[in-house]
Amino acid sequence: MLKKLLSYLYPINLYKTTSEISKTLEVTLVNGELVLDSQHTNYSYGSLQRVLRKGLGFIGFDTIKSMNHILVLGVAGGSVIKTLVDEIGFSGKITGIELDEKVIEVAQNHFGLDKIKNFNLIHHEAFEFVLKTKYHYDLIIVDVFQDLVMPSFLFETFFQYRMSEILNQNGYILFNTMILKETDNVRNKHYARFFESEGLQVNRLPRVEEHNELIIIHKKEIKP
Repeated sequence: MLKKLLSYLYPINLYKTTSEISKTLEVTLVNGELVLDSQHTNYSYGSLQRVLRKGLGFIGFDTIKSMNHILVLGVAGGSVIKTLVDEIGFSGKITGIELDEKVIEVAQNHFGLDKIKNFNLIHHEAFEFVLKTKYHYDLIIVDVFQDLVMPSFLFETFFQYRMSEILNQNGYILFNTMILKETDNVRNKHYARFFESEGLQVNRLPRVEEHNELIIIHKKEIKP
């Protein structure tokens, strides 16, 4: 209780470890809440939770609540999982894909993700999972970072095609990106144009928490 009260005055580090993929991982108590950070950015809870919550709000909580299966690429500490379950009341199936074993360990030991009954956490590489999965999803949340770096495969045409293939009709993709320089902005424009050329609706929400941009893709149902 004392630590929680003191955390309103200054952040209190509770756990620190290293990872080959994410380098430094820190669990910190800030304003009475646990957050997970890498060396240079917030991985879960804190600002990241606010970013993804805004994207979910744009799609609509009632719309999400009625879905059956959600795929999360890049779980980290699982703040978006908690938003889906605790705030939105989503009771369908959630599949989470996380590459970093150390992050999975932290998520289970400090954030209790293994206690969420409708959530299945899989240790896997996101590209390979999307390539091989036989399932289709109503919402795909993409939040794949290695500290500040976004893997290049996310923006490859083949991966984008595959994302569109495994998305159900009337489904959504919520893609969290980071814009630190003008080339990142150009990259996002090309990403959006691909899905627009495929007939999907694209919305970009810029400057969310300063450097984040959300790209929201809607695969509208084709009516006869």
